[in-house]
Amino acid sequence: MKAMLLESLGDVNAAHPPLKLVQHPEPILADGEVLLRVTRCGVCHTELDEIEGRMPPPQLPVILGHQVVGVIEEEPRSKRSLTPGLTVGQRVGVAWIASACGVCDFCKSGRENLCLEFKATGRDVNGGYAEYMKVRADFVHPIPKSLSDSEAAPLLCAGAIGYRSLRLSNLQDGQALGLMGFGGSNHLVLKLARHKFPNSKIFVFSRNPAEREFALLLGAAWAGMIDQSPLEALDAVIDTTPVWGPDIEALKCLRAGGRLVVNAIRKEEKDKDVLLQLNYPAHLWMEKEVKSVANVTRDDVREFLQVAAEASIKPEFQEYELKDANQALIEMKQGKIRGAKVLCVL
Repeated sequence: MKAMLLESLGDVNAAHPPLKLVQHPEPILADGEVLLRVTRCGVCHTELDEIEGRMPPPQLPVILGHQVVGVIEEEPRSKRSLTPGLTVGQRVGVAWIASACGVCDFCKSGRENLCLEFKATGRDVNGGYAEYMKVRADFVHPIPKSLSDSEAAPLLCAGAIGYRSLRLSNLQDGQALGLMGFGGSNHLVLKLARHKFPNSKIFVFSRNPAEREFALLLGAAWAGMIDQSPLEALDAVIDTTPVWGPDIEALKCLRAGGRLVVNAIRKEEKDKDVLLQLNYPAHLWMEKEVKSVANVTRDDVREFLQVAAEASIKPEFQEYELKDANQALIEMKQGKIRGAKVLCVL
């Protein structure tokens, strides 16, 4: 099968494209796994973090990709059967969560995203930058009929993690929400927030004027630079940027009792000295909170897919051929983003 393979870590740039197009052996199923024929795979900023070494290192070589849409080709052999309602030939999705132990306190309390044995698709196991992949049968997600393959792919991570972030923000209808950064995830958060909280104003912060214009087109009440002050104090801010500076700016904008939700697996180290600017009275006092987002659960993915289908929440996206995965990653690093990026595999 064709696959885009990551063989070594390093800087993502045009002079040294990180992924190699190869003929790779097709997956061999273990007990409880299902074979998927991949049709689409979203491109995520997390993959830049993987390639450039800001995350726990993947098992190299590895096939990236954790926003996968495909068709079930083969059922599990034993131990685990297909999730009820799934059939061979059905269209399903695969998200960042590839597996969890199922027996620890975190898993039993609905927090499998915090499981110490959590495995990530495209990091700990091969992902969807390929024509075929295997996945545990109980970790696939039915795709609603109203969503096309390219529409569904970004919902599996950018959408699901945005859904979790919005829930963790504790926002109530009528309260003001800020979005730091406006890429694949936060443009979906804006659409979701407008659906769930129709009386709330949404304020978008972005260094990119095209993204600010895009946010206004999608219904933001205001869009400005990262260091600009919005028209009013904010009850919650969701940060999806890869750097620390926006978090300091977000804390300045929060009203008393407000919450900053940091939706990033890793932050870049190059600007870590920015944290030295943290000023307790100005940034944290008055019971302001900072909450991180760690991974997603299966329920996050399935609930958001259902909400997205019911409310017609669909991403803006650009399509690329599988062989052009490097181009998509380079453009993402350069900030050339309008919505999501999706690889067309088959």
